[in-house]
Amino acid sequence: MSDDSSAAIRDQRKDWATEHREMYLGSGGAKGHIMDITAVGGRAFATHCMVKYTGRKSGKVFITPLCYGDIGGEVVIVASKGGADHHPAWYLNIREQAEVEFQVATQAFRATWREPAGAEREKVWAFMVDNFPFYADYQKATDRIIPLVMMQAIAEIPVFRPEDATGIRQF
Repeated sequence: MSDDSSAAIRDQRKDWATEHREMYLGSGGAKGHIMDITAVGGRAFATHCMVKYTGRKSGKVFITPLCYGDIGGEVVIVASKGGADHHPAWYLNIREQAEVEFQVATQAFRATWREPAGAEREKVWAFMVDNFPFYADYQKATDRIIPLVMMQAIAEIPVFRPEDATGIRQF
């Protein structure tokens, strides 16, 4: 998939993504954790977390909602960017940080993160594709290997608030 066609997908989903983020943040996580994403090839009860990170260039704080899976107590997110030929900004930003913060429903955590490799990556990828079938299509659309990020909670923190974000995610 070209970056242009990926941009078209993001433009179509921009309003939904913005509304989703605002609903999740505005409710303290009571709403937005479970969403019906069948319209985009997902499941009716798809799970979403929010990831908070600092921009590597801007120094601004961003909060991005993402689909997630849970494997062995680690929260897994996928840096798909709709099958674009380059990585999403959130992924590039967290690669520059030793820790990341994430929120699942009404609980937020400071966490370490890692990228699985080899047989573990294959197992985690299969799990994520089983839960979110569109990831298989995204991988077919690009030559890059779509990264997986596994986050391990190390401390509970206050839930995210809208005012925590000093930057707005660019779609």
